[in-house]
Amino acid sequence: MVMVENKSSTSLSWSSFGITDVGKVRKHNEDSLLDKPEIGLWVVADGMGGHEGGDVASQMIVKSLGKIHEGITLDRYIDDIEDRLIKVNERLITKARESERNVTMGSTVVGMLAYDRFCTFFWAGDSRLYRLRNRSLRQLSRDHSQVEIYVEQGLISRKEAATHPHGNMITRAIGADKDLYIDFDIQEMQSGDRYMLCSDGLTKHLEDIEFEEMLSEGSAEEACKELTALTLERGAGDNVTTIVVDIE
Repeated sequence: MVMVENKSSTSLSWSSFGITDVGKVRKHNEDSLLDKPEIGLWVVADGMGGHEGGDVASQMIVKSLGKIHEGITLDRYIDDIEDRLIKVNERLITKARESERNVTMGSTVVGMLAYDRFCTFFWAGDSRLYRLRNRSLRQLSRDHSQVEIYVEQGLISRKEAATHPHGNMITRAIGADKDLYIDFDIQEMQSGDRYMLCSDGLTKHLEDIEFEEMLSEGSAEEACKELTALTLERGAGDNVTTIVVDIE
């Protein structure tokens, strides 16, 4: 949880702060985070499968991505990220098959890569990336979940989705299927942008309007700590992980 600043070739700079907490109910933290502003890379992974399952999966993701060096070109950087996630996916499926207890070893992932003037982001599952620009919040990732499908089909409203009993059913994750597809997108960053990566342990307890209000004030460190504290006050039924990235 150390804030570091890095300068890009276009005079944009970024600083970040990340924090993870076991929450109020779980005994083990299956979330993992990667906070590497020195190469412009941030990742949140939310493990599934219990102790020795989910935590192994999320740790494998951040350890693999943590070995990446800054790419010569953006395309090569993105290819390296995708290749590493595909290899982790293969290793998790193999480990799960070889396990005597037949445990699930999977993890959602959301990541952000700052390169030159651009922000590339990638995800699988329901861990999210938000952007606050001019005090207006926008969710950049789209949940790979059953309730998101219901919303897209018009079966339930966005408000109903927040409390739907199928809220924990995700449709994509690292380690869940041999044919892994990771969503990637890209946008141009602006000075003053603030990005937030988080696990669903945060989004289960707070609404987007609260994110907008709390991210509009204070430093990245203050925002992370205040968001975590409010989640803990509300029961924190899951592990909670947050990274806030400021672009200047």
